[in-house]
Amino acid sequence: MSQQKHIEACVRENLEAYFHDLDGEEPHSMHEMLIKVVERPLLEVVMAHAKGNQSKAAEWLGINRNTLRRKLSDHQML
Repeated sequence: MSQQKHIEACVRENLEAYFHDLDGEEPHSMHEMLIKVVERPLLEVVMAHAKGNQSKAAEWLGINRNTLRRKLSDHQML
């Protein structure tokens, strides 16, 4: 199984569990919740592999270095 399909399967499985746990309640702000839940570990892993080099991490993520700094700040990772 490719890494992308593995990640997609994990996300799908966890979303199904989330809906199950809601027990009939309607979800709210799912997109924002999911982005927050995924973004922090993404930043942690990329920053670790980039050995703290924000320019390199930003390049790998395909985002501007200032955007990376804002995201790191938002997640209290600076």
